[in-house]
Amino acid sequence: MIEKNFVTIVSGLPRSGTSMMMKALEAGGIPVLTDGIRKPDRDNPKGYYEFEPVKTTKDDPSWVQEAGGKAVKMVYRLLYDLPEGYRYRVVFMQRDMDEILTSQKAMLERTGQQGSDIGADKLAALFKKDLEEMFQWIDRQSNFSMLLVSYNDMVRDPRPQCLRVNDFLDNCLDVDRMAGVVDAALYRNRG
Repeated sequence: MIEKNFVTIVSGLPRSGTSMMMKALEAGGIPVLTDGIRKPDRDNPKGYYEFEPVKTTKDDPSWVQEAGGKAVKMVYRLLYDLPEGYRYRVVFMQRDMDEILTSQKAMLERTGQQGSDIGADKLAALFKKDLEEMFQWIDRQSNFSMLLVSYNDMVRDPRPQCLRVNDFLDNCLDVDRMAGVVDAALYRNRG
């Protein structure tokens, strides 16, 4: 049975496997908050699993009231905006930094968007610094707990990672169904 006393947050850097984890949680039995506004495409053929209200959490956190027992995806920088008074379990996706940057660049090129003018090494250093600060901040929050999950390990052998996630979320998930939705064919931008 899914407990409603905490909100499951899937977070990470862009292109770190957050959509894959959302799909796995959904298959495992956790209801997901998503609005379907951003449609599947070549970069995420199985969907983005985004929920627009998370982007304005700082100004309007009202969606959190209904999020207990559910999973929602948030870019790591938005975690700071979550209101006090709720418990959060963060499944934080990690991926090889070179792969993240390569995947992001490929997606921007395909969509005709302009990427950052910052070089890859400098951008990687900025991401690393941001994440260190965010991890320290989460450690100081009594209402947050966090599990780090390697995208690379999840794609290579999903079952052990799914077992870890299941344990973190109080053993309420169907691990076989979770592992069954991980599609290694989508692991295209390798380091």
